[in-house]
Amino acid sequence: MSFWNDAASEMLTPLLPVFLTATLGAGPAVVGLVEGVAEATASLLKLVSGRLADRGWSGKGLVLGGYGLSNAARPLIALASGWSAVLGLRFADRIGKGLRTAPRDALIAADSHDGRHGVAFGFQRAMDHGGAMVGPLVAFVLLQAGVPLRHVFLWSVVPGAIVMGLLVFGLPRRAPAARASAPPPLRWRGLDARVRALVVASGALAFAAVPEAFLVLWTRERGIDLAFVPLIWAAASGVKALVAGASGALSDRLGRLPVVLGGWAARVAVLAALAAAGDGPLTTWALFLAWGAALASTEGAERALVGELAPAAQRATAFGLYHLSVGLAALPGALLFGVLWEAWGSAVAFTTAAVLTAAAAAALAAIARRR
Repeated sequence: MSFWNDAASEMLTPLLPVFLTATLGAGPAVVGLVEGVAEATASLLKLVSGRLADRGWSGKGLVLGGYGLSNAARPLIALASGWSAVLGLRFADRIGKGLRTAPRDALIAADSHDGRHGVAFGFQRAMDHGGAMVGPLVAFVLLQAGVPLRHVFLWSVVPGAIVMGLLVFGLPRRAPAARASAPPPLRWRGLDARVRALVVASGALAFAAVPEAFLVLWTRERGIDLAFVPLIWAAASGVKALVAGASGALSDRLGRLPVVLGGWAARVAVLAALAAAGDGPLTTWALFLAWGAALASTEGAERALVGELAPAAQRATAFGLYHLSVGLAALPGALLFGVLWEAWGSAVAFTTAAVLTAAAAAALAAIARRR
């Protein structure tokens, strides 16, 4: 499901910034607004859906509703006549993501064998990024064949239909766990110190994060043709698939925090390089791929840390809290990055993101050490 859903999603995502700026006439600040609102919406609902799953709601029902809403909303972007319509449809798409993510992560954590959470979440992220590689390649082929940009968006219906078929006929329906009463309240101080540190620092990191839509604009500034945007995005997703699986397994051997901190340090280095980079296709491709690798290097370890250390009766809620922290910070962070870019250029925006990312990594290390 993750593979095919991301194939559908990533047929659109790398082209969306170009569609907003070149076709609809929006600026970088609007791109930041659209992406920030989308991620914040998803993360708010991840906490709600996680809490519902812990209360005994059907995991399959929540996952089915989430994937269904996303795959209904995405193709309709082809019909948008202004950036506000794109904002509304991205909002609906992310509502779907918010409904499905925490229950899905809780199911993965519950079915993972002891000591193998890193492998399980790394595999899920690898399949997710594998689909994110296929989707842009399909978009590239369609654009090269002369298919209009809006029609490429409509073609995302096909992998979306495969997702829904897998959901309806392939995912077993599990009976909700019987509970005599509501699950215990999620108490902040009752969580493991490493989970609290991860939630706090992940929120700070999300504020400093660079939405990948801006990386697309960065490549366009350096002369990458529109038809090749899906190709470079697909290559980055292929790198993510390899790195996510390997780093998730590595965290089973080395520990979660060393892998997380190492990956965040890599983000700082790549952001600094993006700020200082000159022109040239080789440099552009290398840094785009490096950014994808840095993003994927911590995904499995972060989720495994939450899945292992959260109380079993509150696991889905804890995942929702983790995603909520990330999403609440994503909106102001994306807006800030877009405003900095529009006012002073991409170099200033990337430099600011590098400094804030370094601060977030240092905060996680300091809080975890106090335990």
